[in-house]
Amino acid sequence: MTLSHTSPSVPPTLADEVTEPPLGGAAKVPSPRRRGRPRTRGQKVFGVFNGILLTGFALMCLIPFVHIIGSSFATPGELATRNFVLIPREWSTAAYQYILSTPTIFRAMGVSVFVTVVGTFVSLVLTSMMAYALSKPQLPGRRYINFLVIFTMLFSGGMIPSFIVVTKLGLVDSLWSLILPVAVNAFNLVIMRNFFQGIPASLEEASRIDGCSEVGVFTRVVLPLSLASIATIGLFYAVTYWNTYMHAVLYINDSSKWPIQVLLRQVVIVSSGMNADATAVDVVPPAQSVKMAVIAVATLPMLAIYPFVQRFFVKGAMIGSVKG
Repeated sequence: MTLSHTSPSVPPTLADEVTEPPLGGAAKVPSPRRRGRPRTRGQKVFGVFNGILLTGFALMCLIPFVHIIGSSFATPGELATRNFVLIPREWSTAAYQYILSTPTIFRAMGVSVFVTVVGTFVSLVLTSMMAYALSKPQLPGRRYINFLVIFTMLFSGGMIPSFIVVTKLGLVDSLWSLILPVAVNAFNLVIMRNFFQGIPASLEEASRIDGCSEVGVFTRVVLPLSLASIATIGLFYAVTYWNTYMHAVLYINDSSKWPIQVLLRQVVIVSSGMNADATAVDVVPPAQSVKMAVIAVATLPMLAIYPFVQRFFVKGAMIGSVKG
């Protein structure tokens, strides 16, 4: 007596959707289609209102930049007759030719680039090393060191103690006075420490079993996994160093070592007809269009860098802020 094996019947609707398996693979069953629910009237009204509100906020952020760029290309006569310029009637590049024809703007840009690049590198090295050490529960005195770090976020010594420290270290009129006093930021340190705490300890243990030292674990395992956090913290530091102003006013007396922000202040003061060191800008008081052109030149580098790190920005900030 022969027994015949029969396979269970497949519903026609599902059997029709099963595709033939590729060579060496299994059959793929497509996921059922989602039937979208029709939007209610309240949802439609909220979507329209939300779009209008976000568009308004976007314009509030964008219009000042457009005004600065448009005013920098406008003629002095148009700026004298129009209080608010978005698109100039007559385009002129005289302001950019004026500021780019003198070495002052390039010297100030070079100082700002040096402070930003070197300062960001030094800050990332010190912050990442300290954050990695503080992320280890077995570190002796970890809780006390964390308390001291958080304490500096709430209270600081102030301007006069900082000036005394910089003076005693002999950093006055040195570009290092713009880097070393702000090399480690407590807020950035906490974010990076929380990110390091989220890395599985099993990865580090496996690296140690393979023969890696503590430095090797940090450089070969932890840092490659922390690119998002490092890019985010690096952007924070770069913007801070690029916009440095108060420390340069306090510690830098030589006008040849002024960063772009201090030079921009001099341009604004001189163009306003107030008492200022006119020799620092090498020229007679500039017009309104020249002031706008200097602002545009000072803002352009950070605007050019941001799109390249923007994809790391949200990810790194959110991952570092999940754990406390």
